[in-house]
Amino acid sequence: MLGISDRANNLGESVTIKMARIAGELKEQGKDIISLSLGEPDFNVPEIVKNAAKKAIDDNHSHYTPVPGYKDLLKAIQAKFKRDNDLNYDLDQIVVSTGAKHSLMNVLLSTVNPGDEVILPAPYWVSYIEMAKFCEGTPVVINTSIETDFKITPDQLEKALSSKTKLFLFSNPCNPSGSVYTHDELAELVKVFEKSECYIVSDEIYEYINFEGKTPSLANFASIRDRVITVNGMSKGYSMTGWRIGYIGAPKAVAKACAKIQGQFTSGANAVAQMASITALNDAADDVESMRKVFLKRRDLFLEKLSEIKELKLNKPTGAFYLFPDVSNYFGKSYEGRTINGVGDLCEFILEDSLVATTPGDAFGCPNNVRLSYANSEEQLIEAAKRIKESLAKLK
Repeated sequence: MLGISDRANNLGESVTIKMARIAGELKEQGKDIISLSLGEPDFNVPEIVKNAAKKAIDDNHSHYTPVPGYKDLLKAIQAKFKRDNDLNYDLDQIVVSTGAKHSLMNVLLSTVNPGDEVILPAPYWVSYIEMAKFCEGTPVVINTSIETDFKITPDQLEKALSSKTKLFLFSNPCNPSGSVYTHDELAELVKVFEKSECYIVSDEIYEYINFEGKTPSLANFASIRDRVITVNGMSKGYSMTGWRIGYIGAPKAVAKACAKIQGQFTSGANAVAQMASITALNDAADDVESMRKVFLKRRDLFLEKLSEIKELKLNKPTGAFYLFPDVSNYFGKSYEGRTINGVGDLCEFILEDSLVATTPGDAFGCPNNVRLSYANSEEQLIEAAKRIKESLAKLK
Protein backbone atom coordinates (compact mmCIF):
# COMPACT_ATOMS: atom_id res chain seq x y z
CA MET A 1 0.00 0.00 0.00
CA LEU A 2 1.38 3.35 -1.03
CA GLY A 3 1.86 6.10 1.54
CA ILE A 4 4.30 7.82 3.84
CA SER A 5 5.83 5.87 6.73
CA ASP A 6 4.55 6.32 10.27
CA ARG A 7 8.13 7.22 11.18
CA ALA A 8 8.07 10.23 8.87
CA ASN A 9 4.50 11.23 9.70
CA ASN A 10 5.19 11.16 13.42
CA LEU A 11 8.31 13.33 13.12
CA GLY A 12 7.66 16.98 13.95
CA GLU A 13 9.01 19.76 11.74
CA SER A 14 11.80 21.81 13.28
CA VAL A 15 10.06 24.98 14.47
CA THR A 16 13.21 27.09 14.14
CA ILE A 17 13.57 26.04 10.51
CA LYS A 18 9.83 26.53 9.96
CA MET A 19 9.91 30.09 11.30
CA ALA A 20 12.97 30.90 9.20
CA ARG A 21 11.18 29.52 6.16
CA ILE A 22 8.08 31.66 6.81
CA ALA A 23 10.26 34.74 7.32
CA GLY A 24 12.06 34.00 4.06
CA GLU A 25 8.78 33.67 2.18
CA LEU A 26 7.58 37.01 3.54
CA LYS A 27 10.86 38.65 2.53
CA GLU A 28 10.37 37.32 -1.00
CA GLN A 29 6.99 39.05 -1.00
CA GLY A 30 8.76 42.33 -0.33
CA LYS A 31 8.01 42.53 3.41
CA ASP A 32 10.62 44.23 5.61
CA ILE A 33 11.15 41.23 7.89
CA ILE A 34 13.64 41.19 10.75
CA SER A 35 14.38 37.58 11.56
CA LEU A 36 15.29 36.69 15.13
CA SER A 37 14.28 33.07 14.65
CA LEU A 38 17.24 31.09 13.34
CA GLY A 39 20.23 30.15 15.47
CA GLU A 40 22.96 31.10 13.05
CA PRO A 41 25.89 33.50 13.51
CA ASP A 42 25.67 36.33 11.01
CA PHE A 43 29.45 36.55 10.58
CA ASN A 44 31.35 35.30 7.57
CA VAL A 45 33.79 32.44 7.93
CA PRO A 46 37.28 33.61 9.01
CA GLU A 47 39.54 34.32 6.04
CA ILE A 48 42.18 31.88 7.28
CA VAL A 49 39.58 29.11 7.15
CA LYS A 50 38.37 30.05 3.67
CA ASN A 51 41.94 30.05 2.42
CA ALA A 52 42.47 26.58 3.88
CA ALA A 53 39.39 25.37 1.99
CA LYS A 54 40.67 26.83 -1.27
CA LYS A 55 43.98 25.09 -0.75
CA ALA A 56 42.19 21.82 -0.02
CA ILE A 57 40.42 22.08 -3.37
CA ASP A 58 43.69 22.82 -5.16
CA ASP A 59 45.28 19.87 -3.35
CA ASN A 60 42.49 17.62 -4.68
CA HIS A 61 40.81 16.72 -1.42
CA SER A 62 37.79 15.61 -3.40
CA HIS A 63 37.50 11.89 -2.72
CA TYR A 64 35.69 9.79 -0.15
CA THR A 65 36.91 10.44 3.37
CA PRO A 66 37.40 7.91 6.18
CA VAL A 67 34.10 7.42 8.00
CA PRO A 68 35.33 8.72 11.40
CA GLY A 69 37.17 11.63 9.74
CA TYR A 70 40.59 12.48 8.35
CA LYS A 71 43.30 11.48 10.78
CA ASP A 72 44.74 15.01 10.77
CA LEU A 73 41.34 16.41 11.77
CA LEU A 74 40.95 13.79 14.50
CA LYS A 75 44.35 14.90 15.82
CA ALA A 76 43.28 18.56 15.72
CA ILE A 77 40.10 17.71 17.65
CA GLN A 78 42.11 15.65 20.11
CA ALA A 79 44.43 18.63 20.65
CA LYS A 80 41.45 20.96 21.01
CA PHE A 81 39.89 18.73 23.69
CA LYS A 82 43.17 18.76 25.60
CA ARG A 83 43.90 22.47 25.14
CA ASP A 84 40.43 23.91 25.78
CA ASN A 85 38.75 21.28 27.97
CA ASP A 86 41.59 19.36 29.64
CA LEU A 87 40.13 16.14 28.20
CA ASN A 88 42.17 13.22 26.95
CA TYR A 89 40.48 11.34 24.12
CA ASP A 90 42.17 8.68 22.02
CA LEU A 91 41.71 9.06 18.28
CA ASP A 92 39.35 6.07 18.18
CA GLN A 93 37.09 7.88 20.65
CA ILE A 94 36.45 10.73 18.19
CA VAL A 95 34.03 10.63 15.26
CA VAL A 96 33.51 13.48 12.78
CA SER A 97 30.02 13.83 11.29
CA THR A 98 28.01 16.08 9.02
CA GLY A 99 27.26 18.65 11.71
CA ALA A 100 26.64 18.32 15.46
CA LYS A 101 22.99 17.47 14.74
CA HIS A 102 24.20 14.42 12.82
CA SER A 103 26.56 13.59 15.69
CA LEU A 104 23.65 13.70 18.15
CA MET A 105 21.49 11.47 15.98
CA ASN A 106 24.32 8.96 15.70
CA VAL A 107 24.68 8.94 19.49
CA LEU A 108 20.99 8.35 20.15
CA LEU A 109 20.74 5.64 17.50
CA SER A 110 23.77 3.99 19.07
CA THR A 111 22.54 4.04 22.66
CA VAL A 112 18.73 4.21 22.90
CA ASN A 113 16.50 1.15 22.62
CA PRO A 114 12.68 1.20 22.40
CA GLY A 115 11.27 2.12 25.79
CA ASP A 116 14.49 3.57 27.17
CA GLU A 117 14.00 6.85 28.98
CA VAL A 118 15.81 9.95 27.75
CA ILE A 119 15.94 12.81 30.26
CA LEU A 120 15.67 16.30 28.76
CA PRO A 121 15.90 19.44 30.91
CA ALA A 122 13.53 22.05 29.50
CA PRO A 123 14.21 24.22 27.69
CA TYR A 124 15.80 21.71 25.36
CA TRP A 125 16.92 22.21 21.78
CA VAL A 126 13.99 21.51 19.45
CA SER A 127 15.48 18.41 17.83
CA TYR A 128 16.38 16.56 21.04
CA ILE A 129 12.86 15.37 21.75
CA GLU A 130 12.17 14.40 18.15
CA MET A 131 15.43 12.45 18.00
CA ALA A 132 14.51 10.58 21.18
CA LYS A 133 11.07 9.72 19.80
CA PHE A 134 12.55 8.66 16.46
CA CYS A 135 14.71 6.15 18.33
CA GLU A 136 11.55 4.95 20.12
CA GLY A 137 12.84 6.26 23.40
CA THR A 138 10.58 7.80 26.04
CA PRO A 139 11.33 11.48 26.73
CA VAL A 140 11.30 12.51 30.39
CA VAL A 141 11.20 16.31 30.67
CA ILE A 142 12.48 18.24 33.69
CA ASN A 143 10.78 21.64 33.78
CA THR A 144 12.55 24.88 34.75
CA SER A 145 11.67 28.56 34.70
CA ILE A 146 13.20 31.97 34.16
CA GLU A 147 13.37 32.48 37.94
CA THR A 148 16.06 29.76 38.16
CA ASP A 149 17.81 30.84 34.95
CA PHE A 150 16.38 27.70 33.36
CA LYS A 151 18.69 25.37 35.30
CA ILE A 152 17.66 22.12 36.93
CA THR A 153 18.45 21.27 40.55
CA PRO A 154 20.10 18.08 41.82
CA ASP A 155 16.81 17.18 43.49
CA GLN A 156 14.92 17.46 40.20
CA LEU A 157 17.51 15.28 38.49
CA GLU A 158 17.35 12.63 41.19
CA LYS A 159 13.57 12.43 40.92
CA ALA A 160 13.74 12.10 37.12
CA LEU A 161 16.29 9.28 37.07
CA SER A 162 14.93 5.75 37.11
CA SER A 163 15.94 2.20 36.32
CA LYS A 164 14.74 2.85 32.76
CA THR A 165 16.92 5.92 32.24
CA LYS A 166 19.37 5.32 29.40
CA LEU A 167 20.51 8.81 28.56
CA PHE A 168 20.55 12.38 29.86
CA LEU A 169 20.86 15.05 27.15
CA PHE A 170 21.46 18.77 27.56
CA SER A 171 23.34 21.68 26.02
CA ASN A 172 25.82 23.88 27.90
CA PRO A 173 25.71 26.78 27.03
CA CYS A 174 22.03 26.19 26.40
CA ASN A 175 20.04 26.70 23.26
CA PRO A 176 17.50 28.36 23.66
CA SER A 177 18.00 29.97 27.08
CA GLY A 178 21.65 31.05 26.87
CA SER A 179 22.17 29.66 30.38
CA VAL A 180 25.55 28.21 31.31
CA TYR A 181 26.03 25.74 34.14
CA THR A 182 29.05 26.63 36.24
CA HIS A 183 31.62 24.07 37.38
CA ASP A 184 30.12 24.06 40.87
CA GLU A 185 26.59 23.57 39.55
CA LEU A 186 27.73 20.67 37.39
CA ALA A 187 29.58 19.18 40.37
CA GLU A 188 26.31 19.00 42.30
CA LEU A 189 24.59 17.26 39.38
CA VAL A 190 27.51 14.85 39.08
CA LYS A 191 26.89 13.67 42.65
CA VAL A 192 23.47 12.53 41.46
CA PHE A 193 24.76 11.00 38.23
CA GLU A 194 27.17 8.91 40.30
CA LYS A 195 24.15 7.03 41.65
CA SER A 196 22.92 6.13 38.16
CA GLU A 197 24.21 4.10 35.22
CA CYS A 198 22.98 6.23 32.32
CA TYR A 199 24.92 7.87 29.53
CA ILE A 200 25.24 11.65 29.78
CA VAL A 201 25.37 13.65 26.55
CA SER A 202 26.88 17.13 26.89
CA ASP A 203 26.18 19.23 23.80
CA GLU A 204 28.84 21.95 23.92
CA ILE A 205 28.35 23.48 20.47
CA TYR A 206 28.11 27.00 21.99
CA GLU A 207 31.23 26.49 24.11
CA TYR A 208 33.09 29.51 22.77
CA ILE A 209 30.15 31.91 23.18
CA ASN A 210 30.41 32.27 26.96
CA PHE A 211 30.45 35.72 28.53
CA GLU A 212 31.73 34.74 31.95
CA GLY A 213 34.85 32.71 31.28
CA LYS A 214 35.64 29.21 30.16
CA THR A 215 32.77 26.76 29.69
CA PRO A 216 33.21 23.75 31.99
CA SER A 217 32.96 20.35 30.33
CA LEU A 218 31.00 17.60 32.03
CA ALA A 219 33.60 15.03 31.02
CA ASN A 220 36.08 16.76 33.35
CA PHE A 221 34.51 14.87 36.27
CA ALA A 222 36.46 11.64 36.63
CA SER A 223 33.69 9.72 38.40
CA ILE A 224 31.37 9.83 35.36
CA ARG A 225 33.87 10.39 32.53
CA ASP A 226 33.44 6.90 31.10
CA ARG A 227 29.71 7.61 30.54
CA VAL A 228 29.92 11.15 29.15
CA ILE A 229 29.59 11.78 25.42
CA THR A 230 30.85 15.24 24.46
CA VAL A 231 29.29 16.74 21.33
CA ASN A 232 30.70 19.78 19.57
CA GLY A 233 31.22 21.21 16.11
CA MET A 234 32.31 24.09 13.92
CA SER A 235 28.99 25.85 13.31
CA LYS A 236 28.56 28.30 16.16
CA GLY A 237 32.00 29.25 17.44
CA TYR A 238 33.58 29.52 14.00
CA SER A 239 30.46 30.70 12.09
CA MET A 240 30.73 27.63 9.84
CA THR A 241 27.08 26.58 9.84
CA GLY A 242 26.94 25.65 6.17
CA TRP A 243 30.14 23.63 6.29
CA ARG A 244 28.44 20.87 8.32
CA ILE A 245 31.19 19.54 10.56
CA GLY A 246 30.38 18.16 14.00
CA TYR A 247 32.22 15.71 16.22
CA ILE A 248 32.05 13.68 19.39
CA GLY A 249 34.43 12.49 22.07
CA ALA A 250 32.93 9.34 23.56
CA PRO A 251 33.54 5.98 25.20
CA LYS A 252 35.15 3.70 22.63
CA ALA A 253 32.13 1.41 22.32
CA VAL A 254 29.85 4.38 21.59
CA ALA A 255 32.30 5.94 19.12
CA LYS A 256 32.62 2.61 17.31
CA ALA A 257 28.85 2.23 17.11
CA CYS A 258 28.44 5.80 15.82
CA ALA A 259 31.03 5.18 13.10
CA LYS A 260 29.28 1.96 12.09
CA ILE A 261 25.89 3.66 11.81
CA GLN A 262 27.40 6.61 9.95
CA GLY A 263 29.13 4.23 7.56
CA GLN A 264 25.78 2.88 6.45
CA PHE A 265 23.96 6.21 6.20
CA THR A 266 26.30 8.99 5.08
CA SER A 267 29.91 7.76 5.21
CA GLY A 268 32.57 10.38 5.92
CA ALA A 269 31.95 14.11 6.15
CA ASN A 270 32.84 16.60 3.41
CA ALA A 271 36.54 16.50 2.52
CA VAL A 272 37.11 20.22 1.95
CA ALA A 273 35.18 21.22 5.08
CA GLN A 274 37.25 18.77 7.12
CA MET A 275 40.51 20.25 5.89
CA ALA A 276 39.28 23.78 6.60
CA SER A 277 38.24 22.69 10.09
CA ILE A 278 41.79 21.65 10.90
CA THR A 279 42.91 25.22 10.31
CA ALA A 280 39.97 26.63 12.25
CA LEU A 281 40.68 24.50 15.31
CA ASN A 282 44.40 25.21 15.24
CA ASP A 283 44.63 28.83 14.12
CA ALA A 284 41.34 30.77 14.36
CA ALA A 285 41.16 31.50 18.10
CA ASP A 286 41.47 35.27 17.56
CA ASP A 287 38.52 35.27 15.16
CA VAL A 288 36.44 33.29 17.65
CA GLU A 289 37.21 35.75 20.42
CA SER A 290 36.35 38.72 18.21
CA MET A 291 32.93 37.24 17.46
CA ARG A 292 32.31 36.48 21.14
CA LYS A 293 32.94 40.12 22.06
CA VAL A 294 30.45 41.30 19.45
CA PHE A 295 27.81 38.90 20.73
CA LEU A 296 28.36 40.18 24.27
CA LYS A 297 27.84 43.78 23.15
CA ARG A 298 24.68 42.80 21.29
CA ARG A 299 23.31 40.91 24.28
CA ASP A 300 23.65 43.94 26.51
CA LEU A 301 22.15 46.25 23.90
CA PHE A 302 19.18 44.01 23.19
CA LEU A 303 18.53 43.42 26.88
CA GLU A 304 18.58 47.17 27.49
CA LYS A 305 16.04 47.83 24.75
CA LEU A 306 13.70 44.97 25.67
CA SER A 307 13.82 45.94 29.35
CA GLU A 308 11.67 48.92 28.38
CA ILE A 309 8.79 46.45 27.88
CA LYS A 310 7.64 46.10 31.48
CA GLU A 311 5.44 43.03 31.06
CA LEU A 312 8.27 40.96 29.61
CA LYS A 313 10.10 38.81 32.17
CA LEU A 314 13.79 38.84 31.30
CA ASN A 315 16.91 37.28 32.74
CA LYS A 316 20.54 37.82 31.76
CA PRO A 317 21.89 34.82 29.84
CA THR A 318 25.61 34.17 30.09
CA GLY A 319 26.18 32.32 26.84
CA ALA A 320 25.04 31.52 23.28
CA PHE A 321 23.23 34.31 21.40
CA TYR A 322 19.64 34.10 22.59
CA LEU A 323 17.23 35.79 24.95
CA PHE A 324 14.37 33.64 26.23
CA PRO A 325 11.84 35.99 27.87
CA ASP A 326 8.71 34.83 29.64
CA VAL A 327 5.76 36.34 27.75
CA SER A 328 2.91 34.77 29.73
CA ASN A 329 1.69 38.20 30.90
CA TYR A 330 0.29 38.68 27.39
CA PHE A 331 -1.77 35.49 27.34
CA GLY A 332 -5.49 36.26 27.32
CA LYS A 333 -5.01 39.78 25.98
CA SER A 334 -6.55 40.93 22.71
CA TYR A 335 -6.23 43.37 19.84
CA GLU A 336 -8.99 44.09 17.32
CA GLY A 337 -10.89 40.94 18.31
CA ARG A 338 -7.82 38.72 18.17
CA THR A 339 -7.03 36.97 21.46
CA ILE A 340 -3.60 35.66 22.42
CA ASN A 341 -4.28 32.16 23.76
CA GLY A 342 -0.67 31.03 23.93
CA VAL A 343 2.88 31.57 22.79
CA GLY A 344 2.17 30.42 19.21
CA ASP A 345 -0.53 33.05 18.86
CA LEU A 346 1.79 35.70 20.25
CA CYS A 347 4.62 34.86 17.83
CA GLU A 348 2.18 34.94 14.92
CA PHE A 349 0.83 38.30 16.09
CA ILE A 350 4.32 39.77 16.42
CA LEU A 351 5.27 38.51 12.96
CA GLU A 352 2.15 39.88 11.29
CA ASP A 353 1.98 43.15 13.21
CA SER A 354 5.65 44.10 13.53
CA LEU A 355 7.27 41.94 10.83
CA VAL A 356 9.67 40.43 13.37
CA ALA A 357 10.13 36.65 13.25
CA THR A 358 10.60 34.92 16.61
CA THR A 359 10.39 31.30 17.78
CA PRO A 360 7.72 30.05 20.19
CA GLY A 361 9.12 28.48 23.34
CA ASP A 362 6.77 25.49 23.34
CA ALA A 363 9.04 23.99 20.70
CA PHE A 364 11.71 23.94 23.40
CA GLY A 365 9.41 22.61 26.12
CA CYS A 366 8.67 26.07 27.60
CA PRO A 367 5.21 27.31 26.51
CA ASN A 368 5.56 30.61 28.42
CA ASN A 369 8.64 31.78 26.54
CA VAL A 370 9.85 33.12 23.20
CA ARG A 371 13.32 32.64 21.78
CA LEU A 372 14.93 35.75 20.32
CA SER A 373 18.24 35.38 18.52
CA TYR A 374 20.52 38.40 18.65
CA ALA A 375 22.76 37.07 15.90
CA ASN A 376 21.95 40.23 13.98
CA SER A 377 23.30 43.74 13.56
CA GLU A 378 22.91 46.33 16.32
CA GLU A 379 20.78 48.44 14.00
CA GLN A 380 18.41 45.54 13.32
CA LEU A 381 18.21 44.63 17.01
CA ILE A 382 17.29 48.20 17.98
CA GLU A 383 14.62 48.29 15.28
CA ALA A 384 13.30 44.83 16.24
CA ALA A 385 12.97 45.83 19.90
CA LYS A 386 11.13 49.01 18.89
CA ARG A 387 8.69 47.10 16.70
CA ILE A 388 8.05 44.41 19.31
CA LYS A 389 7.42 47.06 21.97
CA GLU A 390 4.91 48.85 19.74
CA SER A 391 3.08 45.63 18.85
CA LEU A 392 2.86 44.33 22.41
CA ALA A 393 1.53 47.71 23.59
CA LYS A 394 -1.55 47.12 21.42
CA LEU A 395 -2.57 44.06 23.42
CA LYS A 396 -5.06 44.91 26.17
